[in-house]
Amino acid sequence: MRRAMRAYSYLAATVVAALLTAAAAVPASAATTSVLTTGDADGGAIAVGDVLQATLKSGTNASLATASGGSTGVTCSTSSFGATVDSNPATPGTATETTTDQTFGGCTSNVFGTTGVKSVTVNNLPYVTSVDSGTGAVRVTGGSAGPIQTTLVLNSLLGTITCVYQADGNALTGTASNADFSLTFVNQKFTKVSGSGVCAANGFFTATYAPVQDTSVAGTPGVFVN
Repeated sequence: MRRAMRAYSYLAATVVAALLTAAAAVPASAATTSVLTTGDADGGAIAVGDVLQATLKSGTNASLATASGGSTGVTCSTSSFGATVDSNPATPGTATETTTDQTFGGCTSNVFGTTGVKSVTVNNLPYVTSVDSGTGAVRVTGGSAGPIQTTLVLNSLLGTITCVYQADGNALTGTASNADFSLTFVNQKFTKVSGSGVCAANGFFTATYAPVQDTSVAGTPGVFVN
């Protein structure tokens, strides 16, 4: 009987040890993690309905250049956006948001024939936004209100002119970075759909927003993309 009990105890201990070894071998990344979390990968999952907001990264401007990578165009010293989280699945996956507002201020123009900027207005909001896990790729597309569109009202030598631009393919693509909780757009092409000859034929949008924060959470932590 004692021998049987010893054998049973040995078998039980072996099974427990094997289970512990297997558990230790499972990488931390195997734990369920949402695409969007606050602070870092181990932070809490961002809840559906939370509001995300950001302004331009300190020391940077937003620009709509007349050529890709160019220095001629409209430059704005302030800009902000706000979005509401619609879905935040486990990784790997794609989180979705509704971009509800985007503003620009402190804008100037060095386009030939213009003498200043009266306003820069983003039209047809809200937009649909997706964020992919792993790559941090962000895609913004126009929604039911219409295509992604921006209206520039400029002062010119001929008086006030209005230039209307729409995003090529009705989409903008950007990249989220966990290093500074930023969202960057580089040379996203817009095409003029109306306006005088003073308006440039194209505009290339570049801006970096940071930090992107969850304003629905105490302390407004940065948004981490897993």
